[in-house]
Amino acid sequence: MSTENEGTAVPPAPSAPPVPVDAPAASAPQAPDAGAPTAPIPPYPSAGAQGPELVHAGPAPAYASAQGPQHGGAGGPEGAWPPPQPPGTPSYPDGGAGGAGPTGVWGAGYQQPAPKPKNGRGGLVAAILVAALVAGGLGGGLGYTLAKNNDNGSSTTLSASDSGGSVKRDAGTVAGVAQKALPSTVTIEAESTSGEGGTGTGFVFDTQGHIVTNNHVVADAVDGGKLTATFPNGKKYDAEVVGHAQGYDVAVIKLKNAPSDLRPLTLGNSDQVAVGDSTIAIGAPFGLSNTVTTGIISAKNRPVASSDGSGSNASYMSALQTDASINPGNSGGPLLDAQGNVIGINSAIQSTSGGGLGGTSQSGSIGLGFAIPINQAKYVAQQLIQTGKPVYAKIGASVSLEDSSGGAKITTEGAGGSAPVEAGGPAAKAGLKPGDVITKLDDHVIDSGPTLIGEIWTHKPGDKVKITYERDGKTRTVDLTLGSRTGDS
Repeated sequence: MSTENEGTAVPPAPSAPPVPVDAPAASAPQAPDAGAPTAPIPPYPSAGAQGPELVHAGPAPAYASAQGPQHGGAGGPEGAWPPPQPPGTPSYPDGGAGGAGPTGVWGAGYQQPAPKPKNGRGGLVAAILVAALVAGGLGGGLGYTLAKNNDNGSSTTLSASDSGGSVKRDAGTVAGVAQKALPSTVTIEAESTSGEGGTGTGFVFDTQGHIVTNNHVVADAVDGGKLTATFPNGKKYDAEVVGHAQGYDVAVIKLKNAPSDLRPLTLGNSDQVAVGDSTIAIGAPFGLSNTVTTGIISAKNRPVASSDGSGSNASYMSALQTDASINPGNSGGPLLDAQGNVIGINSAIQSTSGGGLGGTSQSGSIGLGFAIPINQAKYVAQQLIQTGKPVYAKIGASVSLEDSSGGAKITTEGAGGSAPVEAGGPAAKAGLKPGDVITKLDDHVIDSGPTLIGEIWTHKPGDKVKITYERDGKTRTVDLTLGSRTGDS
């Protein structure tokens, strides 16, 4: 399943995303084999492709619906994944190009002060709010005038009781959770050197000033851009990108001159989340900071693949699905459980609109949002803080990107002319060969390449997994120890 990030249209998830093959070193782009793309991250889907849209900060580009960073290769050629997606595929909140599909939850576009051009929709929202307030003021004034003119001195004045007692909000209530969590969330504004950018959300990770958010939220500020984080109390801090992971869609920024009273949010255990559990999302939908919405966990382990629209890499996740209202600007914000523990990072939504953040129309929530499980995000964030670079697990084989629900098929040709099964790699040691179709990873059903990559990336290098695959009409299983790749390229 693919989704769209806030601000970008996401292509539908192809049946088989590329599996990282090479070690840290990246190989040259490879030509697809007879119409079936391989392990390299697929190119940004062409207009018209349908898939989830990611909610990215500002006018964010859409992630390729079923492709992730390629291990050792550039994206596949045209005709590769993602193939046309069937109607109804989720898209990222900001609404991306293409038909209905999940979209990534990217930050809502925000407007820069004159004379810089702006690409946000805050102005429109503000205009509507002002109009509403003006109308309310006129109505109130007129009502007061009529009442005053009709008052003949016989009216009775009633005093409202003020002895109702103090209002207590228990920790387990939505109001109690919001009251505790809001001071530890920030609205992030990212601006590129050309003045383009948008807004997203993040939350306090530690007392040193590290903030966790989505990669697509801060992408504009990575190469010399400007980055700021504003707390609900109005205090704004300049920040810098510590590290970002395109494939995981996770990034860590650090506040400059961070305050000494930071309160990190408590991290939960996303593995223990159950369908039906209550959820609370905090973010800045369409630039409206500190917005709280509620819902439930609608499903777990949803395969979601998306592209940031750069045409290079894609991100994959085995997501938590929620019906809490998520829109452009919610990207990077925390998804909390009923106790206020972070169980995920809001990243994408299913959308029925083809508009993207920064476009003439923006998609909105239809009750299908997707979050990166916090267990995975925590591991990635710690790696970024320690080394500045992400580390990905891999099996060392190229997988076809053609649309299919039969599993993830190992191709006959690898990225950049390399072998489809890396010599001496995990897949080779396990006896996997070109043409094998992987149908399960442990107990998780694999119906496509993107699903396989998403599941692999929920693990760490060195983890042992059980691979179920089909060869010559026979089903076989084999144990495999995952390898590693450092960096997005």
